[in-house]
Amino acid sequence: MSAQLHEFKDGAALAEGLADRVSAALADGIAARGRATIAVSGGSTPKAFFKALSTRDIDWSKVTVTLVDERFVPADNPRSNHLLVADNLLQGKAKAAAFLPLYRDAGSAEEAAKIASADAASLDHPFDVAILGMGTDGHTASFFPGGSNLAEAISSETPRGVITMEAEGAGETRLTFTFTSLQDARLLVLHIEGQGKMDVLSAAKEDGPEADMPIRAILRRAATPLDIYWAP
Repeated sequence: MSAQLHEFKDGAALAEGLADRVSAALADGIAARGRATIAVSGGSTPKAFFKALSTRDIDWSKVTVTLVDERFVPADNPRSNHLLVADNLLQGKAKAAAFLPLYRDAGSAEEAAKIASADAASLDHPFDVAILGMGTDGHTASFFPGGSNLAEAISSETPRGVITMEAEGAGETRLTFTFTSLQDARLLVLHIEGQGKMDVLSAAKEDGPEADMPIRAILRRAATPLDIYWAP
């Protein structure tokens, strides 16, 4: 699969550049289909990007925001990706967007995943935008090395939807969209910052099992060319 590197001088410049690209992709989706959907990642890296994107002048009332993955914790938990998005993206102009959470107040993570999958099935596919992050262990979304459902999560045969994932170092049980849900987004982005993350990505490009560095599933088999947004 082809990948294109977009390098910026720092994180602030990356946030603005990525916000411009994503807002244009969402506007194109609205123009073509009347609505657009974006799936975003959590963690600390996307905060500046979220804030930049929230200022862009598009018809946010026609945008649905969802998450690439989530911890099985309520939305008011400090570790919730929902809370991160609510505080940093769904503000200002972007407050008009719809939000589809992955966490649900269900008896188990598995039940929450079933509910989220059913709701996500109502969205247009492929997503207009999917933005992935990457950990220093080569995980992306909640595709963790050694994860309980990793083979299912990264299989090209697994249907679109949300499944659970447990892994050492992941903390809480995770809810994650499957590879098939993300890999054909009209705009597929990997957002990473720091030389350490670039070194991890370089290692992932070498030969080796996808299970050892699950970002390889995206690098090798995604249907959409990957745009890598990076700042040192």
